[in-house]
Amino acid sequence: MGRAQTSFGRERGSTRSIGSGPAHAGTTPEFDPSRLRDALDAGLADLSLDLALDERERLLSYLSLLQRWNRVYNLTAIRDPAAMLVQHLLDSLAVLPFLRALAGGDPTLRSATATATATATAFCSGDVAQPPAQANAERTDSAMGAMPADLVHMSGPSLLDVGSGAGLPGIPLAIAWRALRVDLVEPVGKKAAFLRQCVGELGLAGRVRAHGCRVEQLAPGAFDVIVCRAFASLADFVRAIEAQVGPATRVLALKGQRPEAEIAALPHGWRVDGLQALNVPGLDAERHLVLISRSADSMRDPVCAAAAAGSSAAHLEQ
Repeated sequence: MGRAQTSFGRERGSTRSIGSGPAHAGTTPEFDPSRLRDALDAGLADLSLDLALDERERLLSYLSLLQRWNRVYNLTAIRDPAAMLVQHLLDSLAVLPFLRALAGGDPTLRSATATATATATAFCSGDVAQPPAQANAERTDSAMGAMPADLVHMSGPSLLDVGSGAGLPGIPLAIAWRALRVDLVEPVGKKAAFLRQCVGELGLAGRVRAHGCRVEQLAPGAFDVIVCRAFASLADFVRAIEAQVGPATRVLALKGQRPEAEIAALPHGWRVDGLQALNVPGLDAERHLVLISRSADSMRDPVCAAAAAGSSAAHLEQ
């Protein structure tokens, strides 16, 4: 699968300095918990995210794990912990208000993060940039609404993170939203091993699983949300996840620049329901969130229906 235009986390030089000081050439920047904690708190405030102390500390623990493993296994091109915080943690967490809005939200979130939720609600109700081929396609009122109540289980919605890499965005989202059930899919062995280490060390084992394989190799399922971050072109992404898409599945793609050409190249049966610019604190680079869905007609196709027949309660084998 070919990579899409701009890869998140590789836009070096696009991060405004908000954490540790500059490192000398050839050295690994120091992990300074105090400065990183302050930078994280400031970034979360800018995102209108009010996380508990335990959740913030777990995010820093994840960042520390990532830096330590990165010295040996080269999981990411970003070396500076302060840049990692912006380009990995905050970049991933910028999608959280939109994810919660899609899943029906949380009353405490709606009151604590009014600005972010208002933006997310506007996104989920529809200022849509559609490609010319889809501009006249029929849209239903439910296309951008909250998930049906029966999909938002007591344990929270299920999320599939495709091409998770070092756990982005799945691990930060799982830490920040304790009810979220997350499956991380990563075919590269060293990265999958890192994901399993994170799940164990960060206390996520009850609701986060790591799978060392390609998404096409997973048993068919039906996730509430499927997300990717700079994984592939939109067309390649939706083809890869066909067997994991149910009638109510919402598909989110995190992109750099507006992916107009990729939107126009989406295969038949898929449409873009929302395209939202994201503001990531401390990052001087474009970020966009694309909401995609499969049309009802394509879901009635017997091949598609068979692929989506599994339930999210038993969607994957470990």
